[in-house]
Amino acid sequence: MKIILTGIAGFIGSHLARRLLRDGHTVVGIDDLNDYYAVSLKRDRLAEVASVRAFEFVEADIADLEKMRALFATHCDATHIVHLAAQAGVRHSLERPELYVHANVMGQVAIFEAARKLERCLHLLYASTSSVYGTNRELPFSVEQRVETPVSLYSATKLAGEHIAYTYGHLHGVPATGFRFFTVYGPWGRPDMSYYKFASAITADEPIAVHGFGEMSRDFTYVDDVVSCLVAALERPPAPDRTGVRHRIYNIGNNRPTPLLDFIALIERSLGRKARRTLVPVQPGEMISTYADITETQRDFGFRPATPVELGIEEFARWFKSYHCVN
Repeated sequence: MKIILTGIAGFIGSHLARRLLRDGHTVVGIDDLNDYYAVSLKRDRLAEVASVRAFEFVEADIADLEKMRALFATHCDATHIVHLAAQAGVRHSLERPELYVHANVMGQVAIFEAARKLERCLHLLYASTSSVYGTNRELPFSVEQRVETPVSLYSATKLAGEHIAYTYGHLHGVPATGFRFFTVYGPWGRPDMSYYKFASAITADEPIAVHGFGEMSRDFTYVDDVVSCLVAALERPPAPDRTGVRHRIYNIGNNRPTPLLDFIALIERSLGRKARRTLVPVQPGEMISTYADITETQRDFGFRPATPVELGIEEFARWFKSYHCVN
């Protein structure tokens, strides 16, 4: 397969690219290498991808419609698209909302607009988020639930992305599958994520802020499990619904929420150091708990989370200490 992969220098994108290249596929990777967090980390991820096998990398803004059209036209023989590029981060969306509309809404339109011109677009996979469940309180979160109350601009833009995908399926027949990711973690992760922040603070002997006074929980999902699901989904585009639209939404989660305090204890154990904790209230836009119902994902893709959080944190800590030269 020839696959166009956006967000290739990102956390999940770089892991997926390595897997696809190892499996013998051709990968065209797109990323704008923005400075939301350290560009050096993104370049190091790209170097890891290149260590597997040669691939084509294009530095570009996915929201640049004409550039995406031209790029996709150049690679008109591509059969699959995995669209992972986005502006992430719930808290940052409070400060720079325009970045989220640009990347997550206009970016979604540009990718789908370019994709519909491909001669053989067999399947387009794209990233959504568990944050779209917003104020829903019924756990576990199921894709059958109504999602009408996002609590951050980030989640609102990702929910808009789901609607855009459906619309392109309805108007132009683009076969697409969206995946709501539940707190993905692991080696080469994002420094703005809580587990990475905790590790950085603990190793620097700095206090950590424990939001929600420690009463929060998350369905932490190991990155290798996410990648395995995406690979399984690539060649399984959705069947038409009753109106003929080929679009489906799935959850990708560990199906086992972990209390935040337990998660911090696992990080402490893996790093061999204790945290200095400061309990603080829930921040605006944050959800108290997440818990994925993965019934449909199991049924349609054989998805079985294989990495318990205890093992996953050990793998992250091993990489973190090596990458940051921490004893």
